[in-house]
Amino acid sequence: MVDGYFSFNQGDLKGDLKKVERTSPTLGLAAPAGATTLFDGSSVDAWNPGKLEASELMGVGTRTKEKFDSFTLHLEFRTPFMPYATGQARGNSGMYLQDQYECQVLDSFGLEGLDNECGGIYKNARPLVNMCLPPLTWQTYDVEFTGAKFDAEGKVTAPAKCTIKHNGVVIHQDLELAVTPGGGQGNQQPGSLYLQDHGDPVRFRNIWIVTH
Repeated sequence: MVDGYFSFNQGDLKGDLKKVERTSPTLGLAAPAGATTLFDGSSVDAWNPGKLEASELMGVGTRTKEKFDSFTLHLEFRTPFMPYATGQARGNSGMYLQDQYECQVLDSFGLEGLDNECGGIYKNARPLVNMCLPPLTWQTYDVEFTGAKFDAEGKVTAPAKCTIKHNGVVIHQDLELAVTPGGGQGNQQPGSLYLQDHGDPVRFRNIWIVTH
């Protein structure tokens, strides 16, 4: 095998195998007019605490200073290569919408696709399909989020909903959300975007948001 190419010829058996590098169709997507750039590698002023790592990447354990209601969000992330780790110890982080609904970030390449794996809404819903790419590959989340609605007494009249694309493929469609255990105070609105620190060196870049 040389440079991702493997060829064999044994009697009647012949074949060629080539390694395919998959990428998200929205990788590097530029912020549209009217968007707020949350992180482009040049500044962490939008975050508390701002965690600028080497190579102009965002570290984990930080949330936006600004709070949001309904929005369109683009975010890119990269999980580390941790060959001796398994399960939740393998590149674990999370994208918390409004600081209370967690979409998992994890190295779940080749796994079943559960609610606690990459793309899952923790304790709420598994992804429609496991779209996780291998570790060290940049991946994308594209989110359409609608905040919960309340009446004059503060009771929920409509739950929060989201549609999420992972690497360009819909993994949640108009999903009604329940607050992630340990996330926020329950239907607080608006809320921050939080990038969870689970002790692993997950990195983020190209994060922007359009509010509705």
